[in-house]
Amino acid sequence: MQLTHLTQHRLFLPLLALTIILLANVLFSPEFFHLEFKDGRLYGSLVDVLNRSAPTALLAIGMALVIATGGIDLSVGAVIAISGAICANLLNSGFDALPLVIFAGLAAGLAAGTINGGLVSIFGIQPIVATLVLMVAGRGIAQLINSGQIITFQHEGFAAIGVGTALGLPMPVIIAVAIFLLVQILMRFTALGLFVEATGCNPTASHYAGLNVKAIKFSVYGISGLCAALAGMIITADIQGADANNAGLWLELDAILAVVLGGASLAGGRFSLPLTMIGVLIIQTMSTTIIMSGIEPKYNLLIKSLVIIVVLLLQSPTFRQQIRQLFGAGKAMQGDRV
Repeated sequence: MQLTHLTQHRLFLPLLALTIILLANVLFSPEFFHLEFKDGRLYGSLVDVLNRSAPTALLAIGMALVIATGGIDLSVGAVIAISGAICANLLNSGFDALPLVIFAGLAAGLAAGTINGGLVSIFGIQPIVATLVLMVAGRGIAQLINSGQIITFQHEGFAAIGVGTALGLPMPVIIAVAIFLLVQILMRFTALGLFVEATGCNPTASHYAGLNVKAIKFSVYGISGLCAALAGMIITADIQGADANNAGLWLELDAILAVVLGGASLAGGRFSLPLTMIGVLIIQTMSTTIIMSGIEPKYNLLIKSLVIIVVLLLQSPTFRQQIRQLFGAGKAMQGDRV
């Protein structure tokens, strides 16, 4: 019963935050909810939120698994740049074998995840340090691949990854949903999810219980690299170009924030992919709401930060306990006066 109550509480706060943001649009931007089906595709601000959320959602899926093992991956933004640079250069050189281009982009992400996983699990380097190395060096690698330029290309097949349509929705949304369902099935319908949480909760006890802790940590960094590479291909396909300086810049922070908003513990162990997706929607919906409300752009980051701080405080058991004590003291003082 206690576990059920905890799960409901973790679900309630992110959903409440998302609901409040959506209700704000009812008051200030009613057109936010307008949907239109045209030329086989659904259009509207809600669809735009989902579409723009797709790269961050992919990063957050991999990030949630890494954080669940007690780690962190700061390199996903750089992996986006590397993957995009490789795909764009192959296409720009006239290489038209689309499956091989996609394979090359995914292979780059897997290689980056393998490097991170090896440094953390095999050599015992702190995750924040190990992934910080690739965060810096990775963007430099992308710039070298692009020769310091923005590489553009024309390829309808690859561009469909970023601007195509399937089932009436943008292709990035379909890709993000498919990856979410695949990873969610792996985490909740196989023993892998339990192994990941056990590794994050107590790696020493997990090791003595027979789990291969190093292999588990190694694998989640590999998954994170693959998700980042896929996000990089979506971004590159969307603009039909690779910008090594700006592609995926600071998206790793949004991914980490989405995981935290979803109630995950940065100490490892507890995680929820559905709640992480709600965290992604909170971030993107809030950004879209601020833009549509007509607020001057210079206030956007400040408002976004304040809202996120409120949500995080409400999720904090210590903060809630202090609020209860404050209200309890207030009622006691009122009773004394009476």
